[in-house]
Amino acid sequence: MKKLALVLGISVALISGTVMAHSAGDVLIRAGGALVVPDVENSNPAWSGLDVNSNAQLGLTATYMVTDNIGVELLAATPFSHEIKLGNTLVGKTKHLPPSLYAQYYFLDKNSPVRPYVGAGVNYTTFFDEKEVLNGVTDLKLKDSWGLITNIGLDINVTDNFYVNAAMYYAKIKSKATFKVGGVAQENKVTLDPTIFFLGVGYRF
Repeated sequence: MKKLALVLGISVALISGTVMAHSAGDVLIRAGGALVVPDVENSNPAWSGLDVNSNAQLGLTATYMVTDNIGVELLAATPFSHEIKLGNTLVGKTKHLPPSLYAQYYFLDKNSPVRPYVGAGVNYTTFFDEKEVLNGVTDLKLKDSWGLITNIGLDINVTDNFYVNAAMYYAKIKSKATFKVGGVAQENKVTLDPTIFFLGVGYRF
């Protein structure tokens, strides 16, 4: 976080005289690194040590500015891959995609070189390519999830069209894991609720 703050501080100093001009009708495209950090809870006491590791992938967003201060954004990414562990024991693996659609409010004037914003909307998380690793565990499946997503972010202008972006998202993800242990059917309600950190660059059309 200290390195991120230093990068943003230097960027602000370099572009303090540049015009941002996020305005009505603009399309904003961003690409960069997205790190998903799950906060795991589950309903089955027998699996109380269940955890899911963090994973980083390419994050992509596309925003349409409805007005100078209001935008609608679509979030996408390359598939995130996660290991499912019980304590130090690897149980299985899964991948997921988290497409999200939300509205944003951009603060300050449209010509400000720095545009902080907040947003809220809907996240759809689809799980796929589940794989069992632990002996005796079979038929692992995770149910897809609908939930709230919120975000805060900051655009910092570099040129008339290019800018640096840093953002953080919080998504409500609840799933149901079904599987078999020794041939006996099991299910477990799992809350992931990840925080997503994004750092990238953008282009304004």
